[in-house]
Amino acid sequence: MVAQFIASMLATVSFAILYSTPKRHLLYCSITGALGWIVYLIFKDFGANTILCNFASAFSLSIIARIFAVFNQAPVTLYLFPGIIPIVPGAGIYYTAYYFFMNNMHQSGRFAQDTAKTVLAICFGIIFAMAIPQKLFKVIKKGEKKNGI
Repeated sequence: MVAQFIASMLATVSFAILYSTPKRHLLYCSITGALGWIVYLIFKDFGANTILCNFASAFSLSIIARIFAVFNQAPVTLYLFPGIIPIVPGAGIYYTAYYFFMNNMHQSGRFAQDTAKTVLAICFGIIFAMAIPQKLFKVIKKGEKKNGI
């Protein structure tokens, strides 16, 4: 799990650099992606299906991105876009296109359906996390400043 944590950090920071993220935010981006991937792995270890794993991962990394955004006074998308890279269903998209161009519509449709379910789970995870009022995150920040943390 440690190796996967590091690999997901590297993947996330690579995309953050590609998106021209300012250097002072790169560590936060990499932590966001790595923690999202770890949540995915934890749910997978408990026997959850891929859809639930992706939902939980997207939800948690969206919460983490919002927390980092409040504390660093930056847009949420600065952390969310690179952070979501480890859970994007790249292989599913690839095989959908591959079988489509190989004229195997049955396999292409099967992969397209699985990929669409995964993408919807990720979208709903982000939507549910973004539905939490922003005031909650600002209150958390004020509470930590008040306690001297």
